[in-house]
Amino acid sequence: MPREFQGKIELDVRDSVADWDAFLPTKPPAGSPNVLVVLYDDTGTAAWSPYGGRINMPTMDRLAAGGLTYSQWHTTALCSPTRSTFLTGRNHHQNGFATISESSTGFPGYNSHIPPSNATMANVLRDAGWATFWVGKNHNVPIDEWTAGASKKNWPLAQGYDRFYGFIGGETNNWYPSLAEDNHYIDQPYLPEDGYHLSKDLADQALKMIRDVKQTEPDKPWYLWFCPGANHAPHHAPEEYIAKYKGMFDDGYEAYREWVLPRMIERGILPPETDLTEVNPMPDGTFTQTDEVRPWAELNEDEKAMFCRMAEVFAGFSEYTDAQVGRIVDYLEESGQLENTLILYCADNGASGEGSPNGSVNEGKIFGGYPDDEAENLTMVDKLGSPDTYNHYPTGWAMAFSTPYRMFKRYSYQGGVCDPLVIHWPAGFQARGEVRSQYHHSTDIVPTILEACGVEMPDTYAGVEQTPLAGVPMNYSFAAEGPTTKKTQYYEMLGSRGIWHEGWKAVTVHGPMAGMSGFEDDTWQLFHTDLDRAEAHDLAGEHPEKLEELKALWLEEAKANDVLPLNDLQIIGNAKDFETFVAMEFHQPAPPSGQFIYYPGTTDVPERSAANVHGVSYKIAAEVDLVADSEGVIFAHGSRFGGHSLFVKDGTVTYAYNFLGIPPEDHIQAALPLPGKHIIGVEFTKERMGEYREAIGPLKLYIDDQLIAQQEIRTVLGHFSLCGEGLTIGRDSADPVSSLYEYGFDWKGGEIERVVFDVSDDAYVDLEAHLAAAMSRD
Repeated sequence: MPREFQGKIELDVRDSVADWDAFLPTKPPAGSPNVLVVLYDDTGTAAWSPYGGRINMPTMDRLAAGGLTYSQWHTTALCSPTRSTFLTGRNHHQNGFATISESSTGFPGYNSHIPPSNATMANVLRDAGWATFWVGKNHNVPIDEWTAGASKKNWPLAQGYDRFYGFIGGETNNWYPSLAEDNHYIDQPYLPEDGYHLSKDLADQALKMIRDVKQTEPDKPWYLWFCPGANHAPHHAPEEYIAKYKGMFDDGYEAYREWVLPRMIERGILPPETDLTEVNPMPDGTFTQTDEVRPWAELNEDEKAMFCRMAEVFAGFSEYTDAQVGRIVDYLEESGQLENTLILYCADNGASGEGSPNGSVNEGKIFGGYPDDEAENLTMVDKLGSPDTYNHYPTGWAMAFSTPYRMFKRYSYQGGVCDPLVIHWPAGFQARGEVRSQYHHSTDIVPTILEACGVEMPDTYAGVEQTPLAGVPMNYSFAAEGPTTKKTQYYEMLGSRGIWHEGWKAVTVHGPMAGMSGFEDDTWQLFHTDLDRAEAHDLAGEHPEKLEELKALWLEEAKANDVLPLNDLQIIGNAKDFETFVAMEFHQPAPPSGQFIYYPGTTDVPERSAANVHGVSYKIAAEVDLVADSEGVIFAHGSRFGGHSLFVKDGTVTYAYNFLGIPPEDHIQAALPLPGKHIIGVEFTKERMGEYREAIGPLKLYIDDQLIAQQEIRTVLGHFSLCGEGLTIGRDSADPVSSLYEYGFDWKGGEIERVVFDVSDDAYVDLEAHLAAAMSRD
């Protein structure tokens, strides 16, 4: 920080002495390193080539060969919580990120607002003289701050980052992303037909930011947090990368586990005595059906072909993104910066089991409670990974890519929390191509970077006393293999808990994902991880005293880190729990009048904040002043995978309702009225609920006060989209809702005065589905 003024001030400037250094930013010591953190999503340790997996990662291989590969580095089991630890160096509950921001509650550990007592590393590094950049995923903005008009105090620029370019939320469409730059939403710079892919765009932006610094302040070090959409669904990749993996997963996920374990042992990732855990290795009565794995031998040939293609697409997605990281690394080498750039290449949690046992070509169906049609899915096999699909592989591949561990993302077993990490820093250490097995956690990343930069986390920041860092620096491990300096790490996710302490770990499964209640009745398992890295052998019966010791330690850690109260409320199918959850967490989505009013220029109102027409009766009235050649979108919300829009084309006004991307779209149309001011309106009346809780009833189209047409439609109960396409007036901002028009289709000719959404007759009946869909976005 700038120091006190040390010049001299007299009446006359001629007699005074200036002191510029009192006002200029702090300059870091000469030779301070740059820092590049690459943080993937949803990747188990058995997926990538540096760990023995089949997915080729040339850039990561290169960094591993010139650096260190960590075999016992851990995360929180979910993206937002893990990412919060990268922001501050404190445990995820200390940051208010027990889970994702969409499911936050009004408790210190669960509110998704990082407290002032947890200053971010970016703020500290910026004050110390580093340029700071965040590119890619940001799932750490509280849900109440997603809108254009909301406070931006928890957006990246206020968290210490000089620049931000990426997306807000858990996932986005890699071909048609919902993008934000600095503090506002923007359009993507070009389209897929022109070569656009999000991973490429993010690398382009990262390179621009680094170059901007080096060509204007060449001695200034920088810190870049690079967070691609990979490997989170939707799994999207250029076809040439998908084609590289043709046939490589034909042996199936169970065979993959048998194949990859010896390779992991050979590379030193796992000890020779490591055993493979069983499939679906859960205590009796605690397994959730959506996380089951279908035996490969029981699949028919068409299913096997589809599941293999899903793995091929995932692999292509991962390698393509690695190639974009490679462009950054190549530039660093060409510009002479690679030698003194500390690079950490890692993932935020285990492989994702959110694709269900059958996988999906449009995961919105899964989270909307609507079943995939296997016959329809099979017709899309060749389109997986393209803009035509929103795909996610089945749970079998999540299990395989988390080999040899139990389970995957969301669970406190190793399958959910043990993740890949490679560290490369030629100027910082001499080791090359070695494996480190010291036990560490994502809370250790911030202390490691600060120590490498010679910067300390202050005791007080912005006048607020700071919470001590939760982790320990990993820098000692740069020199040699040996004992870890970490002693204890607790885990908690959605009611499931775990505690690691000096080579032993206790775990219990619980919460919404397991369909249980009664924490005191949970079955705890005990593993001696120094000898049993895979957590294959439960020793609870043999060492009851050790188990009780760890359970008591977990409770001690929970009280110290704002973990309590544990939340296992069953929001699906349990009316009492649901009411409790709503009272704690959810605010009614509609104003008292039930009306939302939007004006031209409104862009990307997030779905959680926009007029909620899901599973309810609603009216929409657009006040327009038409001319003879009026054309374009009046409003649009969603994408080709679900949404609705009102538009004018070829002299016809059309309201399109796209039900989860399932053809055919529902269209109701009328001839465009004569030029002048008109009200174009639609009214949907929910008369009954379908088998999958979809709302069914008549849709009516009005021009002024005249009923022009009507037909029966069905509407979704959950979200239109998981990838962030918000409500827009005067254009369709992303992947078009309707197949009847192209990208954008901006309004022209005449004026849109306003669009009014009215849900006052039926505003609040869909809260349960709204919450369930929110929980899915991680």
